Amino acid sequence: MIKFSKRIQKVKPSATLTINAKAAELRAQGKEIISLAVGQPDLAPPESVLVGAREAIDKVMTKYTPAGGLPEVLDAVASYYNKFYDTDAKKENIIVTNGGKQALYNLLQILIDPGDEVLIPSPYWLSYPDMVLLAEGESVIVPTEPEQNFMVTPQELEKFFTSKTKVLILNTPSNPTGCHYDQELFDEICNWAISKDIFIISDEIYDQLVYPPATPTSASKWFKSNPENVAIVNGLAKSFAIPGWRVGYVITHPDIIKNLSKLQGQSTSNVCSIAQMATLRGLTGELDFLEKNRKKFIQRRDYIVDRISFIKGIVCPKPMGAFYVFPKIDKLYTKEINSSTRFCEYLLDEACVALVPGIAFGDDRCIRFSYAVDISILEKALDAIEKAIEKL
Repeated sequence: MIKFSKRIQKVKPSATLTINAKAAELRAQGKEIISLAVGQPDLAPPESVLVGAREAIDKVMTKYTPAGGLPEVLDAVASYYNKFYDTDAKKENIIVTNGGKQALYNLLQILIDPGDEVLIPSPYWLSYPDMVLLAEGESVIVPTEPEQNFMVTPQELEKFFTSKTKVLILNTPSNPTGCHYDQELFDEICNWAISKDIFIISDEIYDQLVYPPATPTSASKWFKSNPENVAIVNGLAKSFAIPGWRVGYVITHPDIIKNLSKLQGQSTSNVCSIAQMATLRGLTGELDFLEKNRKKFIQRRDYIVDRISFIKGIVCPKPMGAFYVFPKIDKLYTKEINSSTRFCEYLLDEACVALVPGIAFGDDRCIRFSYAVDISILEKALDAIEKAIEKL
């Protein structure tokens, strides 16, 4: 018998992948399944990243690069972020990672020791607690309510602060809710955290998918004044529509970058050289596609919110960013269908629509819809969901 580590036995399988696996089984049985479960944009990437990749292939750029990224790519990341947020970042403040997920994982590996506590507002991106677990830390979940757009305040965080609190993870716009902190409230939270000597990990992967009248929010000013207490995580997966190319990055203090590079050098080494050159061309090329993409997502957001809000018993906060809605649907629960997991299973069986249960994100009252698909697909999915809910 194979004896697996206690560490890996504690890690939960990805709920998104589990739903996708069941959807695949139903497809194999001949059923037409609509998936609103995966968080990846259906839009084409900008031509600049495709050109960058082709050029790298033509130049046969197949060798290792520095573990932390090519110098010219680090410069491009700094220039790009400085353009939007005036961070004053330099290449020594940056590492390029294998997606934003590796950036987050490695940060927790180098920042926390066994028993250290990490504050995580809920609902949260489903990988945060397992990343903390793998770093032998303790996740301290701070609940929020849909009536407050799933946002936390410094006063609420204070209730969960202890002498063991080491890190606070903030994510705006949020996966799974799409809700978005304005800069004022975000700054209040950062100010509170820094006053407590809590390290801030700001997950800004959806920063270019913020919808007016909201504007992008960033920890950049806090990085500028307190680089030893702040790490900004971002990447090209969502805004540039290349999730499979696995390009993320961290902006933080040079000493933190050195330790991230050391860890990455002993695990995955560099990000794919071709993807790095695509990143270089993408970040230094024309960015007008960002506004075009935002307009498409706004149209989809408005459509799905209107449709879901019309269903009696559902509370659906209007997201101001990303491409998710996270409605509260627990009033629809029955004796048999009494959890977000059971509800998603019911909709998959009855409506042939794949969604993600809210329990995966820390809130069993809700389910997550992704609207990173065409409106025609959303319409078909919601028609089927409405019919299935009527049967309840």
